[in-house]
Amino acid sequence: MLRELSIRNFAIIDDLQITFSEGLAILSGETGAGKSIIINAVNLLFGSRATAKLIRTGYETAELEALFQIKKQSPIAKIMNGKGYNPEEGLLIRRIISRKDRHRIYINGRLTTIGILNLITENLASISGQHAHQGLLKEEQQLAIIDQFGGLTAARENVTGCFHEIVPLIRQLNDLKHKRDRQSEHIQLLEFQQKEIRQASVTLGEDTTLEQERARLKNSEALFQAVQGGIEMLYDSQGAVIDGLLTVKKDLDEASTLDPLLAPKAERIAEAAFHLEDVADELRSYLKNIQMDESRLDTVEERLDTLVKLKRKYGGSLEAVIFRMESIGHELSEMENLSENIVATENKLFELHGKLTQLTHKLSRDRKKTAKTLAQKVEKELTSLKMPHTKFKISFRTIPADEDGDPYLTIKEQTVFETGIDQVTFLIAPNVGEPLKPLSSIVSGGERSRVVLALKAIVAETEAVETIVFDVVVAGIGGSVAVVVGKKLSSLARHHQIICITHLPQIAKFGNHHFRISKRVSDGRTSTTIKRLSETERVKEIARMLGGEKITRATLNHAHEMLGKRN
Repeated sequence: MLRELSIRNFAIIDDLQITFSEGLAILSGETGAGKSIIINAVNLLFGSRATAKLIRTGYETAELEALFQIKKQSPIAKIMNGKGYNPEEGLLIRRIISRKDRHRIYINGRLTTIGILNLITENLASISGQHAHQGLLKEEQQLAIIDQFGGLTAARENVTGCFHEIVPLIRQLNDLKHKRDRQSEHIQLLEFQQKEIRQASVTLGEDTTLEQERARLKNSEALFQAVQGGIEMLYDSQGAVIDGLLTVKKDLDEASTLDPLLAPKAERIAEAAFHLEDVADELRSYLKNIQMDESRLDTVEERLDTLVKLKRKYGGSLEAVIFRMESIGHELSEMENLSENIVATENKLFELHGKLTQLTHKLSRDRKKTAKTLAQKVEKELTSLKMPHTKFKISFRTIPADEDGDPYLTIKEQTVFETGIDQVTFLIAPNVGEPLKPLSSIVSGGERSRVVLALKAIVAETEAVETIVFDVVVAGIGGSVAVVVGKKLSSLARHHQIICITHLPQIAKFGNHHFRISKRVSDGRTSTTIKRLSETERVKEIARMLGGEKITRATLNHAHEMLGKRN
């Protein structure tokens, strides 16, 4: 149940705090005051898409917060426990919408993702907006209503689960058969590739080593000259560096007898001469190994060309070439067991198809039984909502499988979908003598609103949600019809927390709590405010709803009378 709602810097809302209670809460106010903005905020807290356009002008962020009381044994409590939240603390959802940074979501103070938010809030509340009827016009939604009302959700999920087991196996079987059809050709190709790579005897890093050797071979003369010149400069030529250093060392040794401070310097000169002698020896060794071999260069070039072709063909690197060699081995092994894999996959699909057939047929039978009961209840509810002669039926049909349909997703020439074989259409005849037509044929907004409410009232009996929000869903009605709608909402509020936005005083009078939403202008800015009304204030608000902004003695008396006759 929704306990508290906080909205800051959102659309025309500056800072709004609302505390809700059990029963029927009425939200009223003049057109444009911000009633639907509040519902939009709630939808965002349930995981709908956020955009920076919703942030109040002049601010960088908008913040939305809602606190829900969670029952210990409820499905939501189980989900929260599974995600590491304590449901006994309640459910605190906070969402920050930012112009510059990423939007953020917090659950009980912990940063979380939109996926987890959707999971936790999926059955938290039901919101019927001004266009709720549009969802009812979709056949998939109508099918979902039947399943929910009949307690068939688990059976439907079983069908869906089996369906999704079959689909990847069908792809696997088709792939195996395709491989079988071109097996001989494919094996030849694999064996050729395997032989080609094996004969090349590729080793990791070989290409890098060869490229370095090629560079040395191509520049051997320049390398020889550089190294030979370096040796001569260090050691062999007149005035060589090492000889010069040894001379300096000797002079410093003699001088150190006069000043001991020069002795360490002489030692460092000796160390330098020693290191240079090592370098000279290493250069002599390098010089001996310099190759000026054109034939070796040709060999290296040829080998590098081979490696380049292999890399281009098998993935761009020697690692990829070696990996391809390994994968070819696996593929060839699979080819050897191809027939066995096909048979095993077909057997598994046959087994799952049998299971799918059984689950689907049972679900279809249960749906048809449920549909009869649901239709009767809808007619009864519509009668109580001043549509006494309305006929309501649920039509079932199946989709014939076409020639290209997969046999494992076909049952008795009927196409199976993830929801089963059933396609349903809600049919209605609001007036005597009219034929049954699809629900989409209802033109009257009042009739459509009452059908939505009737279905909501029926489904609410089986709904796990505790909070149901009606956002002007009862459009197009008034007078005595509005009264019975109000009674219906009041009846629902015995078992659910109901929040209803309405312009109709005939409905508002049934509220257990009444909030007035209004606009005010301060410092040149418009903002939305909300106030929980006292009984006196409520009389005035009902009077305003009856007669407009100008409240008269007559409208006040009428309001008193209405609030005195709520039953």
